[in-house]
Amino acid sequence: MLALLSIVTGYSFSQAVRLFAEASRSALPFPEMARAMTPLDGVLVPTFGAYYLVATLLFPFIAIRLIGGEKQSGSIKLLLQLPMKPSVLAASKALAVGLAWVVALLPALSALVIWRALGGHIHWPETLNLIVGHSLYALAIAGIAFFAAAVADSVSTAAIIALACTTSSWVLDFAAAGDGLLSRVSFLSLTAALRPFERGLFSLESALALAALGLGLIFLTGAWLGAAPRRRAALGLFAALAIAGVWTLGAMLNVSRDVTEDRRNSFPPAVELALRRLDKPLRITVHLSPEDSRLADLERNILDKLRRLVPKLAVVYADARRLSGQAEGQDDYGVIAYDYDGKREQSRSNSEEEILPILFNLSGQTVSTEAGTDYPGYPLVADTGWWEWWFYGVLPLIAGLGCWFNGRGAPMRWGF
Repeated sequence: MLALLSIVTGYSFSQAVRLFAEASRSALPFPEMARAMTPLDGVLVPTFGAYYLVATLLFPFIAIRLIGGEKQSGSIKLLLQLPMKPSVLAASKALAVGLAWVVALLPALSALVIWRALGGHIHWPETLNLIVGHSLYALAIAGIAFFAAAVADSVSTAAIIALACTTSSWVLDFAAAGDGLLSRVSFLSLTAALRPFERGLFSLESALALAALGLGLIFLTGAWLGAAPRRRAALGLFAALAIAGVWTLGAMLNVSRDVTEDRRNSFPPAVELALRRLDKPLRITVHLSPEDSRLADLERNILDKLRRLVPKLAVVYADARRLSGQAEGQDDYGVIAYDYDGKREQSRSNSEEEILPILFNLSGQTVSTEAGTDYPGYPLVADTGWWEWWFYGVLPLIAGLGCWFNGRGAPMRWGF
Protein backbone atom coordinates (compact mmCIF):
# COMPACT_ATOMS: atom_id res chain seq x y z
CA MET A 1 0.00 0.00 0.00
CA LEU A 2 2.82 2.39 0.86
CA ALA A 3 4.51 1.76 -2.50
CA LEU A 4 1.30 2.41 -4.43
CA LEU A 5 0.47 5.41 -2.25
CA SER A 6 3.87 6.93 -2.96
CA ILE A 7 3.33 6.71 -6.71
CA VAL A 8 -0.24 8.03 -6.61
CA THR A 9 0.65 10.84 -4.21
CA GLY A 10 3.67 11.80 -6.30
CA TYR A 11 1.59 11.95 -9.46
CA SER A 12 -1.15 14.00 -7.77
CA PHE A 13 1.40 16.37 -6.27
CA SER A 14 3.40 16.90 -9.47
CA GLN A 15 0.26 17.48 -11.54
CA ALA A 16 -1.10 19.93 -8.96
CA VAL A 17 2.18 21.88 -8.94
CA ARG A 18 2.20 22.08 -12.75
CA LEU A 19 -1.40 23.31 -12.94
CA PHE A 20 -0.77 25.77 -10.12
CA ALA A 21 2.30 27.08 -11.95
CA GLU A 22 0.33 27.57 -15.18
CA ALA A 23 -2.38 29.50 -13.36
CA SER A 24 0.25 31.53 -11.49
CA ARG A 25 1.85 32.77 -14.72
CA SER A 26 -1.39 34.53 -15.60
CA ALA A 27 -2.08 35.73 -12.05
CA LEU A 28 1.30 37.21 -11.17
CA PRO A 29 0.81 40.55 -13.03
CA PHE A 30 -2.66 41.09 -11.53
CA PRO A 31 -3.08 41.36 -7.72
CA GLU A 32 -6.80 40.55 -7.90
CA MET A 33 -6.11 37.29 -9.69
CA ALA A 34 -3.18 36.54 -7.37
CA ARG A 35 -5.52 36.60 -4.36
CA ALA A 36 -7.32 33.59 -5.80
CA MET A 37 -4.12 31.51 -5.85
CA THR A 38 -4.41 29.48 -2.66
CA PRO A 39 -2.07 26.52 -2.04
CA LEU A 40 -4.82 24.72 -0.12
CA ASP A 41 -7.06 24.43 -3.17
CA GLY A 42 -4.35 24.30 -5.79
CA VAL A 43 -1.84 21.89 -4.26
CA LEU A 44 -2.72 20.40 -0.86
CA VAL A 45 -6.25 19.14 -1.47
CA PRO A 46 -5.36 17.49 -4.82
CA THR A 47 -2.31 15.87 -3.22
CA PHE A 48 -4.35 14.44 -0.36
CA GLY A 49 -6.92 13.23 -2.86
CA ALA A 50 -4.64 10.24 -3.29
CA TYR A 51 -5.16 9.44 0.39
CA TYR A 52 -8.92 9.53 -0.02
CA LEU A 53 -8.67 7.00 -2.84
CA VAL A 54 -6.23 4.70 -1.05
CA ALA A 55 -8.04 4.91 2.29
CA THR A 56 -11.28 3.92 0.58
CA LEU A 57 -10.00 1.08 -1.60
CA LEU A 58 -6.79 -0.28 -0.02
CA PHE A 59 -6.66 0.67 3.66
CA PRO A 60 -9.56 -1.68 4.61
CA PHE A 61 -7.41 -4.67 3.63
CA ILE A 62 -4.71 -3.61 6.11
CA ALA A 63 -7.25 -3.51 8.94
CA ILE A 64 -9.10 -6.66 7.89
CA ARG A 65 -5.97 -8.80 8.04
CA LEU A 66 -5.47 -8.07 11.76
CA ILE A 67 -8.82 -9.60 12.66
CA GLY A 68 -9.86 -11.71 9.69
CA GLY A 69 -6.55 -13.54 9.29
CA GLU A 70 -6.48 -14.75 12.90
CA LYS A 71 -10.18 -15.52 12.83
CA GLN A 72 -9.84 -17.58 9.65
CA SER A 73 -6.83 -19.50 11.00
CA GLY A 74 -8.47 -20.06 14.38
CA SER A 75 -5.77 -18.29 16.41
CA ILE A 76 -8.33 -15.71 17.55
CA LYS A 77 -9.75 -18.37 19.87
CA LEU A 78 -6.39 -18.63 21.64
CA LEU A 79 -6.09 -14.86 21.91
CA LEU A 80 -9.53 -14.61 23.49
CA GLN A 81 -8.41 -17.04 26.23
CA LEU A 82 -5.64 -14.71 27.34
CA PRO A 83 -6.22 -12.72 30.56
CA MET A 84 -7.30 -9.58 28.72
CA LYS A 85 -10.65 -8.21 27.70
CA PRO A 86 -11.64 -8.57 24.03
CA SER A 87 -12.01 -4.79 23.89
CA VAL A 88 -8.34 -4.44 24.88
CA LEU A 89 -7.42 -6.86 22.10
CA ALA A 90 -9.38 -4.80 19.57
CA ALA A 91 -7.83 -1.58 20.90
CA SER A 92 -4.30 -2.98 20.52
CA LYS A 93 -4.99 -3.94 16.92
CA ALA A 94 -6.51 -0.51 16.30
CA LEU A 95 -3.30 1.02 17.65
CA ALA A 96 -1.33 -1.07 15.17
CA VAL A 97 -3.54 0.21 12.33
CA GLY A 98 -3.00 3.74 13.60
CA LEU A 99 0.76 3.29 13.43
CA ALA A 100 0.38 1.97 9.89
CA TRP A 101 -1.52 5.13 8.97
CA VAL A 102 1.24 7.30 10.48
CA VAL A 103 3.75 5.50 8.25
CA ALA A 104 1.40 5.97 5.29
CA LEU A 105 1.54 9.74 5.84
CA LEU A 106 5.21 9.76 4.82
CA PRO A 107 4.51 10.57 1.12
CA ALA A 108 2.21 13.46 2.08
CA LEU A 109 4.70 14.89 4.56
CA SER A 110 7.37 14.56 1.87
CA ALA A 111 5.17 16.54 -0.50
CA LEU A 112 4.85 19.32 2.08
CA VAL A 113 8.61 19.47 2.54
CA ILE A 114 9.19 19.54 -1.22
CA TRP A 115 6.56 22.24 -1.68
CA ARG A 116 8.32 24.42 0.87
CA ALA A 117 11.67 23.70 -0.79
CA LEU A 118 10.22 24.90 -4.10
CA GLY A 119 9.25 28.18 -2.42
CA GLY A 120 5.60 27.35 -1.81
CA HIS A 121 3.57 28.78 1.06
CA ILE A 122 1.94 26.64 3.76
CA HIS A 123 -0.61 27.91 6.28
CA TRP A 124 -0.24 25.33 9.01
CA PRO A 125 -3.70 25.57 10.64
CA GLU A 126 -5.49 24.68 7.39
CA THR A 127 -2.85 22.07 6.54
CA LEU A 128 -3.11 20.33 9.92
CA ASN A 129 -6.89 20.51 9.66
CA LEU A 130 -6.69 18.69 6.32
CA ILE A 131 -4.45 15.99 7.80
CA VAL A 132 -6.81 15.58 10.77
CA GLY A 133 -9.79 15.22 8.43
CA HIS A 134 -8.16 12.47 6.37
CA SER A 135 -6.94 10.72 9.52
CA LEU A 136 -10.46 10.70 10.97
CA TYR A 137 -11.74 9.37 7.65
CA ALA A 138 -9.14 6.58 7.84
CA LEU A 139 -10.27 5.84 11.42
CA ALA A 140 -13.86 5.43 10.23
CA ILE A 141 -12.69 3.14 7.40
CA ALA A 142 -10.66 1.06 9.88
CA GLY A 143 -13.69 0.70 12.14
CA ILE A 144 -15.81 -0.52 9.23
CA ALA A 145 -13.07 -2.99 8.22
CA PHE A 146 -12.69 -4.30 11.78
CA PHE A 147 -16.39 -4.93 12.19
CA ALA A 148 -16.64 -6.52 8.74
CA ALA A 149 -13.85 -8.92 9.71
CA ALA A 150 -15.62 -9.71 12.99
CA VAL A 151 -18.96 -10.64 11.41
CA ALA A 152 -17.64 -12.38 8.29
CA ASP A 153 -16.43 -15.96 8.12
CA SER A 154 -13.50 -15.25 5.79
CA VAL A 155 -11.18 -12.45 4.81
CA SER A 156 -12.59 -12.28 1.28
CA THR A 157 -16.14 -11.90 2.57
CA ALA A 158 -15.03 -9.20 5.00
CA ALA A 159 -13.33 -7.34 2.14
CA ILE A 160 -16.53 -7.40 0.09
CA ILE A 161 -18.56 -6.09 3.05
CA ALA A 162 -16.06 -3.32 3.80
CA LEU A 163 -15.81 -2.16 0.19
CA ALA A 164 -19.60 -2.26 -0.14
CA CYS A 165 -19.88 0.06 2.86
CA THR A 166 -17.19 2.49 1.71
CA THR A 167 -18.22 2.69 -1.94
CA SER A 168 -21.85 3.19 -0.92
CA SER A 169 -20.75 6.69 0.11
CA TRP A 170 -20.13 7.39 -3.57
CA VAL A 171 -23.70 6.36 -4.35
CA LEU A 172 -24.96 8.79 -1.72
CA ASP A 173 -22.75 11.53 -3.17
CA PHE A 174 -24.28 11.03 -6.62
CA ALA A 175 -27.79 10.91 -5.12
CA ALA A 176 -27.25 14.19 -3.26
CA ALA A 177 -27.68 16.12 -6.51
CA GLY A 178 -31.10 14.64 -7.20
CA ASP A 179 -34.39 14.02 -5.45
CA GLY A 180 -35.73 11.02 -3.61
CA LEU A 181 -35.00 8.94 -0.54
CA LEU A 182 -31.26 8.61 -1.18
CA SER A 183 -30.84 12.37 -1.57
CA ARG A 184 -32.46 12.89 1.84
CA VAL A 185 -29.96 10.56 3.53
CA SER A 186 -26.93 11.72 1.53
CA PHE A 187 -25.64 13.51 4.65
CA LEU A 188 -24.66 10.03 5.92
CA SER A 189 -21.92 9.82 3.30
CA LEU A 190 -18.39 9.57 4.66
CA THR A 191 -17.26 11.82 1.84
CA ALA A 192 -19.67 14.49 3.01
CA ALA A 193 -18.08 14.35 6.47
CA LEU A 194 -14.62 14.78 4.93
CA ARG A 195 -15.59 17.68 2.66
CA PRO A 196 -15.53 20.47 5.33
CA PHE A 197 -11.90 19.65 6.17
CA GLU A 198 -10.99 19.98 2.50
CA ARG A 199 -12.61 23.42 2.45
CA GLY A 200 -10.53 24.58 5.41
CA LEU A 201 -13.34 24.31 7.93
CA PHE A 202 -13.00 22.40 11.17
CA SER A 203 -16.47 20.99 11.80
CA LEU A 204 -17.12 19.44 15.19
CA GLU A 205 -20.11 17.62 13.73
CA SER A 206 -18.01 15.92 11.06
CA ALA A 207 -15.16 15.20 13.47
CA LEU A 208 -17.48 13.59 16.02
CA ALA A 209 -19.30 11.64 13.32
CA LEU A 210 -16.13 10.10 11.88
CA ALA A 211 -14.56 9.48 15.31
CA ALA A 212 -17.75 7.96 16.73
CA LEU A 213 -18.16 5.66 13.73
CA GLY A 214 -14.56 4.46 13.85
CA LEU A 215 -14.18 4.08 17.62
CA GLY A 216 -17.70 2.74 18.04
CA LEU A 217 -17.18 -0.03 15.49
CA ILE A 218 -13.78 -0.90 16.96
CA PHE A 219 -15.37 -1.20 20.41
CA LEU A 220 -18.20 -3.25 18.91
CA THR A 221 -15.65 -5.54 17.24
CA GLY A 222 -14.06 -6.39 20.56
CA ALA A 223 -17.41 -6.93 22.25
CA TRP A 224 -18.68 -8.97 19.30
CA LEU A 225 -15.71 -11.37 19.35
CA GLY A 226 -16.04 -12.05 23.06
CA ALA A 227 -19.84 -12.18 23.32
CA ALA A 228 -22.28 -15.04 23.02
CA PRO A 229 -24.33 -15.06 19.78
CA ARG A 230 -27.53 -14.11 21.60
CA ARG A 231 -25.93 -10.93 22.97
CA ARG A 232 -24.53 -9.70 19.68
CA ALA A 233 -27.79 -8.19 18.44
CA ALA A 234 -28.13 -6.17 21.65
CA LEU A 235 -24.51 -5.00 21.39
CA GLY A 236 -25.05 -3.95 17.78
CA LEU A 237 -28.15 -1.98 18.70
CA PHE A 238 -26.35 -0.29 21.59
CA ALA A 239 -23.39 0.68 19.37
CA ALA A 240 -25.72 2.02 16.66
CA LEU A 241 -27.60 4.16 19.18
CA ALA A 242 -24.35 5.44 20.69
CA ILE A 243 -22.92 6.40 17.29
CA ALA A 244 -26.18 8.08 16.28
CA GLY A 245 -26.29 9.91 19.62
CA VAL A 246 -22.80 11.33 19.23
CA TRP A 247 -23.57 12.31 15.63
CA THR A 248 -26.76 14.06 16.73
CA LEU A 249 -24.93 15.83 19.55
CA GLY A 250 -22.40 17.21 17.07
CA ALA A 251 -25.20 18.46 14.80
CA MET A 252 -26.97 20.14 17.72
CA LEU A 253 -23.81 21.88 18.93
CA ASN A 254 -23.18 23.29 15.44
CA VAL A 255 -19.60 24.21 16.30
CA SER A 256 -17.17 24.93 13.49
CA ARG A 257 -14.18 27.13 12.88
CA ASP A 258 -12.74 28.62 9.75
CA VAL A 259 -9.00 27.85 9.78
CA THR A 260 -8.22 29.13 6.28
CA GLU A 261 -5.83 32.02 5.85
CA ASP A 262 -8.13 33.85 3.42
CA ARG A 263 -11.25 33.37 5.63
CA ARG A 264 -13.20 31.95 2.70
CA ASN A 265 -15.77 30.27 4.93
CA SER A 266 -16.58 33.41 6.89
CA PHE A 267 -18.25 36.78 6.50
CA PRO A 268 -16.53 39.94 7.77
CA PRO A 269 -16.51 40.11 11.60
CA ALA A 270 -19.07 42.93 11.76
CA VAL A 271 -21.43 40.98 9.49
CA GLU A 272 -21.08 37.82 11.55
CA LEU A 273 -21.82 39.71 14.76
CA ALA A 274 -24.97 41.17 13.23
CA LEU A 275 -26.12 37.78 11.94
CA ARG A 276 -25.71 36.21 15.37
CA ARG A 277 -28.16 38.82 16.70
CA LEU A 278 -30.99 37.42 14.54
CA ASP A 279 -32.88 35.87 17.45
CA LYS A 280 -36.15 35.25 15.60
CA PRO A 281 -36.78 32.43 13.08
CA LEU A 282 -35.36 33.14 9.62
CA ARG A 283 -36.91 31.15 6.79
CA ILE A 284 -35.26 31.02 3.36
CA THR A 285 -37.20 29.40 0.52
CA VAL A 286 -35.12 28.48 -2.51
CA HIS A 287 -36.76 27.93 -5.90
CA LEU A 288 -33.85 26.28 -7.68
CA SER A 289 -33.50 22.72 -8.93
CA PRO A 290 -30.71 20.58 -7.44
CA GLU A 291 -28.93 20.46 -10.79
CA ASP A 292 -28.70 24.24 -11.10
CA SER A 293 -25.17 25.57 -10.61
CA ARG A 294 -26.61 28.68 -8.96
CA LEU A 295 -27.82 26.53 -6.08
CA ALA A 296 -24.31 25.13 -5.54
CA ASP A 297 -22.91 28.69 -5.42
CA LEU A 298 -25.67 29.75 -3.03
CA GLU A 299 -24.96 26.83 -0.73
CA ARG A 300 -21.21 27.39 -0.69
CA ASN A 301 -21.13 31.19 -0.46
CA ILE A 302 -24.23 31.99 1.62
CA LEU A 303 -26.24 29.16 3.15
CA ASP A 304 -23.34 27.18 4.64
CA LYS A 305 -22.09 30.33 6.35
CA LEU A 306 -25.57 31.28 7.59
CA ARG A 307 -26.08 27.84 9.12
CA ARG A 308 -23.05 28.43 11.30
CA LEU A 309 -24.19 31.88 12.46
CA VAL A 310 -28.00 32.24 12.52
CA PRO A 311 -29.42 30.29 15.47
CA LYS A 312 -32.97 29.82 14.12
CA LEU A 313 -32.44 29.30 10.42
CA ALA A 314 -34.70 27.13 8.28
CA VAL A 315 -33.86 26.56 4.61
CA VAL A 316 -36.73 25.21 2.53
CA TYR A 317 -36.16 23.89 -0.97
CA ALA A 318 -39.01 24.02 -3.46
CA ASP A 319 -40.33 20.70 -4.67
CA ALA A 320 -37.66 19.39 -7.05
CA ARG A 321 -40.27 17.47 -9.04
CA ARG A 322 -42.19 20.66 -9.69
CA LEU A 323 -38.97 22.34 -10.76
CA SER A 324 -37.96 19.59 -13.16
CA GLY A 325 -38.61 19.60 -16.87
CA GLN A 326 -39.40 23.17 -17.95
CA ALA A 327 -38.47 24.59 -14.54
CA GLU A 328 -36.65 27.59 -15.87
CA GLY A 329 -39.73 28.76 -17.71
CA GLN A 330 -41.80 29.11 -14.54
CA ASP A 331 -42.40 32.52 -13.05
CA ASP A 332 -41.03 31.75 -9.60
CA TYR A 333 -38.04 29.72 -10.73
CA GLY A 334 -34.82 31.25 -9.44
CA VAL A 335 -36.58 33.22 -6.70
CA ILE A 336 -35.09 33.13 -3.19
CA ALA A 337 -37.58 34.31 -0.57
CA TYR A 338 -36.60 35.56 2.90
CA ASP A 339 -39.07 35.62 5.83
CA TYR A 340 -38.10 37.14 9.17
CA ASP A 341 -40.34 38.44 11.97
CA GLY A 342 -43.38 38.77 9.69
CA LYS A 343 -41.46 40.61 6.97
CA ARG A 344 -40.77 39.16 3.55
CA GLU A 345 -38.45 40.01 0.69
CA GLN A 346 -37.29 38.07 -2.31
CA SER A 347 -34.53 38.18 -4.86
CA ARG A 348 -33.07 36.19 -7.72
CA SER A 349 -29.49 36.92 -6.79
CA ASN A 350 -27.16 34.43 -5.13
CA SER A 351 -24.54 37.07 -4.33
CA GLU A 352 -23.81 38.11 -0.77
CA GLU A 353 -23.62 41.77 -1.91
CA GLU A 354 -27.40 41.66 -2.41
CA ILE A 355 -28.48 38.97 0.05
CA LEU A 356 -26.84 40.42 3.18
CA PRO A 357 -28.50 43.86 2.82
CA ILE A 358 -31.85 42.07 2.49
CA LEU A 359 -31.30 40.21 5.75
CA PHE A 360 -30.21 43.32 7.60
CA ASN A 361 -33.15 45.28 6.22
CA LEU A 362 -35.56 42.60 7.48
CA SER A 363 -33.96 42.68 10.93
CA GLY A 364 -33.76 46.47 11.08
CA GLN A 365 -29.98 46.64 11.29
CA THR A 366 -27.55 48.87 9.49
CA VAL A 367 -24.30 47.07 8.85
CA SER A 368 -21.58 47.75 6.35
CA THR A 369 -21.05 44.62 4.28
CA GLU A 370 -17.92 45.92 2.59
CA ALA A 371 -14.73 44.27 3.72
CA GLY A 372 -11.35 44.51 2.16
CA THR A 373 -9.01 41.57 2.27
CA ASP A 374 -5.33 41.61 3.04
CA TYR A 375 -4.86 38.10 1.73
CA PRO A 376 -2.25 38.48 -1.02
CA GLY A 377 -2.49 35.04 -2.56
CA TYR A 378 0.57 32.93 -3.16
CA PRO A 379 1.13 32.34 -6.87
CA LEU A 380 4.24 30.32 -7.61
CA VAL A 381 5.80 29.16 -10.85
CA ALA A 382 7.66 25.97 -9.98
CA ASP A 383 8.37 22.49 -11.28
CA THR A 384 8.85 19.31 -9.27
CA GLY A 385 11.59 18.15 -11.66
CA TRP A 386 13.89 15.58 -10.12
CA TRP A 387 11.83 15.52 -6.92
CA GLU A 388 9.44 13.14 -8.68
CA TRP A 389 12.02 10.38 -8.38
CA TRP A 390 11.52 10.53 -4.60
CA PHE A 391 7.92 9.40 -5.07
CA TYR A 392 8.40 7.13 -8.09
CA GLY A 393 11.66 5.49 -7.05
CA VAL A 394 13.02 6.09 -3.56
CA LEU A 395 9.86 5.69 -1.48
CA PRO A 396 8.65 2.55 -3.32
CA LEU A 397 12.15 1.12 -2.93
CA ILE A 398 12.08 1.81 0.81
CA ALA A 399 8.69 0.10 1.04
CA GLY A 400 9.96 -2.88 -0.95
CA LEU A 401 13.08 -3.25 1.19
CA GLY A 402 11.00 -3.03 4.34
CA CYS A 403 8.71 -5.78 3.05
CA TRP A 404 11.71 -7.93 2.11
CA PHE A 405 13.43 -7.53 5.47
CA ASN A 406 10.19 -8.22 7.31
CA GLY A 407 9.51 -11.39 5.33
CA ARG A 408 13.13 -12.51 5.65
CA GLY A 409 13.21 -11.95 9.39
CA ALA A 410 10.08 -13.95 10.25
CA PRO A 411 11.51 -17.41 9.41
CA MET A 412 14.69 -16.60 11.35
CA ARG A 413 12.71 -15.74 14.45
CA TRP A 414 10.70 -18.94 14.14
CA GLY A 415 13.93 -20.89 13.63
CA PHE A 416 15.19 -19.85 17.05
